[in-house]
Amino acid sequence: MNVAKSGYRVFSANSSAACTELAKQITERLGVELGKSVVFQESNRETRVDVKESVRGQTIFIIQTIPRDVNTAIMELLVMAYALKTSCAKNIIGVIPYFPYSKQCKMRKRGSIVSKLLASMLAKAGLTHIITMDLHQKEIQGFFSFPVDNLRASPFLIQYIQEEIPDYRNAIIVAKSPAAAKRAQSYAERLRLGLAVIHGEAQCSESDMADGRHSPPCVRNTTGHTGLELPSGKQQAPFPGIELPMMMAKEKPPITVVGDVGGRIAIIVDDIIDDVGDFVAAAEILKERGAYKIYIMATHGLLSADAPRLIEESAIDEVVVTNTVPHEVQKLQCPKIKTVDVSMILAEAIRRIHNGESMAYLFRNITVDD
Repeated sequence: MNVAKSGYRVFSANSSAACTELAKQITERLGVELGKSVVFQESNRETRVDVKESVRGQTIFIIQTIPRDVNTAIMELLVMAYALKTSCAKNIIGVIPYFPYSKQCKMRKRGSIVSKLLASMLAKAGLTHIITMDLHQKEIQGFFSFPVDNLRASPFLIQYIQEEIPDYRNAIIVAKSPAAAKRAQSYAERLRLGLAVIHGEAQCSESDMADGRHSPPCVRNTTGHTGLELPSGKQQAPFPGIELPMMMAKEKPPITVVGDVGGRIAIIVDDIIDDVGDFVAAAEILKERGAYKIYIMATHGLLSADAPRLIEESAIDEVVVTNTVPHEVQKLQCPKIKTVDVSMILAEAIRRIHNGESMAYLFRNITVDD
C-alpha cells in the first residue's frame, strides 16, 4: 500500500522499543509503514515528541500500550495527540488496548473517578475516537465525549482453550469471586461447559464502601433542633431524638466453591491479572477440592511486582494472557505465562474505521452482558 496516498498513518506513542512490538504487528497486518516520530524522555523526565512527517489533513491512529510506568505512558499519549492536533491532523484515533486507571471508575469515600478525569484529558489533548479492549467496566464508555469501540478478546482466548488444552471438554469455568460470575458464565455457555463460583475469598471488593453515603454514623443517636422560637417568644418543646439504624459490619463468610470441580480441569477467567495473590489462593482452594489442572485466562496481563515468581511457585499450571500489555520480561521469569496475539482484531478495527465500514462484524454474537 502506498502510505502517502492511503489517507491515514499509524504512529506508536511508546518511547520503549519493547513496547512498540504490538504497533509493528498491527502495521504489518495493515500493509503500511509505522509513522516516523521520536518519543523520548528529557534528563528531567519531561516527555518530548517530534513528528518527523506531515500529517495535515490525515487520519492518524496512535497505538499506545501501557508498560509498568503507567503515568509516563499516559503523558506520551497526551503529548503526541496534542502534537498531531497542532500539526493539523484531521482525526486522531487512540488505539489503547488496555485503558489505564480503569479500576478507578467508581466513587470512593473522599476519592475521585480517575478514569473520568483521564477521558477528559484525552479529549482535551485532541483525540476524537478510541479503540480499546475489555474495559474493566463497560460503563467507562460513558465517560467519553467521543466514540469508544470496546473490542473483546474472548474469541481468541476461547480458541486457545479449544486448541491448546487437551480434553477441555472435561473442564469447568471458574469465577474467582461472585463479581466475575457474569464473565465466567459467558465463557461457560460458549464452550458448553459447567460453571463454578468461589465465594468468601479474602478480597477488597470494589463495591465495598463505593461512596461515602453508605458510611454508618459515628454516633447512633442524632438530636434535632433544641427548640423553635415562636412569635410569642416562647419555645416549642425539643424535637424527639432521631434514631438511625446501625449499619451491620461486614463479615467474610468461609470460603466455599459453588460447583463440583473434582476430577476436572479448572479454568479461571477474568479481565485483568495484576496482583496474583487472589488467583494463587483460588488455585489452592480448587486443588483442595479435587481439580487436577488449573488454568487462568485473562485479557490484560499486567503481572506487577513479584507476580511471575508467585505463579511459578503456585498450583497454577498455566496463565494465558493477550499482548495488550508488554510482558516479555515476565515470560522469561515464568515459563507458565503464555501469550495470545490480538493484533488481528485491532488491525481490522483500524481498517474498518478508516474505510467507514460497520464495526458490527467484530461484535458478532456478543451481547450486552458479555
